[in-house]
Amino acid sequence: MDSRRLTKTWIVAVLACVCCMLWGSAIPVIKTGYRLLEVEASDTASQIVFAGIRFTLAGVLVLLFASVREKKILLSDQMVLKDACVVCLAQTVGQYFFFYIGVANTSGVKSGILNGLGNFIAILLACLIFRKERLTGRKLLGCILGFAGVVVINLMGNSLDAGFSLSGEGCVLISQFAYGMSTVLIHIFSKKVSPVVLSGTQFFIGGIILFLIGIGMGGHLQHLSVPAIAVILYLAVLSAVAYTLWSVLLTYNEVSKVAIFGFVNPLFSVILSALILGEVQQAFQLGSLIALGLVCVGIYVVNAPEK
Repeated sequence: MDSRRLTKTWIVAVLACVCCMLWGSAIPVIKTGYRLLEVEASDTASQIVFAGIRFTLAGVLVLLFASVREKKILLSDQMVLKDACVVCLAQTVGQYFFFYIGVANTSGVKSGILNGLGNFIAILLACLIFRKERLTGRKLLGCILGFAGVVVINLMGNSLDAGFSLSGEGCVLISQFAYGMSTVLIHIFSKKVSPVVLSGTQFFIGGIILFLIGIGMGGHLQHLSVPAIAVILYLAVLSAVAYTLWSVLLTYNEVSKVAIFGFVNPLFSVILSALILGEVQQAFQLGSLIALGLVCVGIYVVNAPEK
């Protein structure tokens, strides 16, 4: 696709929403994988092994796809390896080490909504730390509304449990800071290296690191079955497609223009968690609906024209 077309808002919206729909399915599918593999919520080591296998496969798939498309074997050079190592420490290792632990210790609906916070963090980092764009009043207000949604989802005791644990909500929030950091790093590095090769390389390296960490902690996967293998393959394909598309979009657009569409992710997470995990009652009670409403208003405020 022509790089100029990738800057058109409607194309960014369509491709970004495809990414978010795939990511939205990740939380309930991960929980399904835990159930099929009989991985307990307290078995952190096995959860990390699970993540390592998923992302190693995702890296292989991305690099195979890129090689087939280019009709030659694509190998990462020194520059790509250097940038990929930095990105994978923030994204694959940093984000998903904490994400897998957090998902296992909180509900799919709650972790899905908290998962949207990374997009606000990405915008703030791009504006305040990396100075890649200007922080406007609209962007700041949108971020405040997003944080308000997170507060509501934690305080509305009748809709969701009002508790906060480091192993649950805390780990999800840490993972989202790592996600925000990786979003800005991809935007910077993909200007000088192929975003597809960068994505595949960082997945492969990060996946191996996670796998070795999990094995070192005593993790292992038992009860492998056809459905469990299908779940792992689906998650690998999900990551390969979604993150590669996202990286390409970040190459040709400002961080805020792409990240703003990431707020659709919690909506897909809530709906798919309700359908797949049977959390319908939790998904559509007052606290969840208020939090989702605040996130939606934040999307509009950040994306609205200046006038």
